[in-house]
Amino acid sequence: MAQENLRYTRTPQTERLKWVEYVARLMDNQFTLPGTKFRFGLDPILGLLPVAGDLASFAMSATIILTIARHGASGKLVVLMLINLAIDTVVGSVPILGNLFDFAFKANERNVRLLRRHYEEGKYQGSGKGIFIMAVVSILVVLMLLLWAMWELIEWLYQLIF
Repeated sequence: MAQENLRYTRTPQTERLKWVEYVARLMDNQFTLPGTKFRFGLDPILGLLPVAGDLASFAMSATIILTIARHGASGKLVVLMLINLAIDTVVGSVPILGNLFDFAFKANERNVRLLRRHYEEGKYQGSGKGIFIMAVVSILVVLMLLLWAMWELIEWLYQLIF
């Protein structure tokens, strides 16, 4: 995947958010694996520390989103960023698989791209209520399917044992 330039046109509004780019780069793309073009940041490294590392990574990403929201981002943009953060946090907290996922997903980089499109192209305007409702309904459906699968597994194990 080609590295997309994360810079956006500087205006007085975006100039205040320069550090968002810096923190996103630090978390997702600060280091290069020698001899390759593969970039990674502190997020997957922090993920190696059980619980504390995931919480630190979540706190940094959440601070970015709170700053963006405080500087007037639309509700829709904030909801899209929170979905990226939720995916990164939930999948990233799974041992081993989550660490590998953190090297590839790069939620902060995705959020900076969303922010740039929001400021430069006027995308993601609106409240975000529709996206939020769809996300909640999707989570509820997945939870119901997981509960059903767990029930079926328990029944199968019960029949196997007794």
